[in-house]
Amino acid sequence: MKYRSLGDTGVQVSTLCLGTMMFGGVNNPDHDDCVSIIGAALDAGINFVDTADVYSQGESEEIVGKALKGRRDEIILATKFQGAMGEERNQRGASRRWIVAEVENSLRRLGTDHIDLYQLHRPNPDTNIEETLAALTDLVRQGKILYVGHSAFQASQIVEAQWAARDRLLVRPVSEQLSYSLLVRTPEIDVLPTALRHRMSVICYSPLAGGWLSGKWRKGVDTPTPSAGRGANGLFRKRYDLDDAANAGKLDAADALASLAEDNGLSLVELAIAFVVNHPGVTSAIIGPRTMEQLTTQLPAADITLSAEVLDRIDQIVAPGTTPNPFDSAYVNPALTPGSLRR
Repeated sequence: MKYRSLGDTGVQVSTLCLGTMMFGGVNNPDHDDCVSIIGAALDAGINFVDTADVYSQGESEEIVGKALKGRRDEIILATKFQGAMGEERNQRGASRRWIVAEVENSLRRLGTDHIDLYQLHRPNPDTNIEETLAALTDLVRQGKILYVGHSAFQASQIVEAQWAARDRLLVRPVSEQLSYSLLVRTPEIDVLPTALRHRMSVICYSPLAGGWLSGKWRKGVDTPTPSAGRGANGLFRKRYDLDDAANAGKLDAADALASLAEDNGLSLVELAIAFVVNHPGVTSAIIGPRTMEQLTTQLPAADITLSAEVLDRIDQIVAPGTTPNPFDSAYVNPALTPGSLRR
């Protein structure tokens, strides 16, 4: 396992980060199995664990808390806030009111007295970023959190947060978490270089593009359907339905990438994860296994360095800065909604 600095903090984190979205709820409800997976990841050298309050409505955090008993000091522990955690309208968001309440809930579920990296899960246009950073600054001073990050920010939002922290003498975000993979390369245009200029870590989720780069999506074979697994939800159908021309293009790319991996003695999973951590602006790729088998197939990617020839061939299959299906970018800037464009 390799390690890199979390921003310019000097804290060393593994290039593979264990994501726990698949633990609890309908994904993997077996707590003992999830704890075993976390333990195996730590034994393999992963020292970076990422979760969120909304993952299975707190159950994922509880599982992580169980798994880290006796090993907490070994781990850089990250969680996130912003999503809805109840029916009441203020049980969500990025306001001071919610942050100071929800950090206590996360600390309790995680069974710890501090969170190493506390991240704003999504931009919150209704809340001044200074309000959010001021509340997080107070939590840092109290020792409840150590560092601050955010997720799914546009480049301009990254800069705004950095400037607000500088001008108001508030805690500075040290990381951005985003969707980046062989099939989602738009962050290369602006977000990745912007984060790099501001000495921030980039932590990438979904390096397997929601399963498209698992090796199961190949031309000429029975592929998973939108009615199965994660594609059953209408939200995900747009990412998997092959009647959509954008998804048909993804199938072409996934098949070509799988062939490229095979030609170089790699699995597509290994190629996909190694591609993400190969980028000079990326600190860590989040792997999100649901089973022990999935974990063991993803771990080898940490030690793979892709040659210039392989990277050049990847660029021919999926051009730099492009995403075959824009819906896969996870967060769509509200400024690009049809209403905003019309008015």
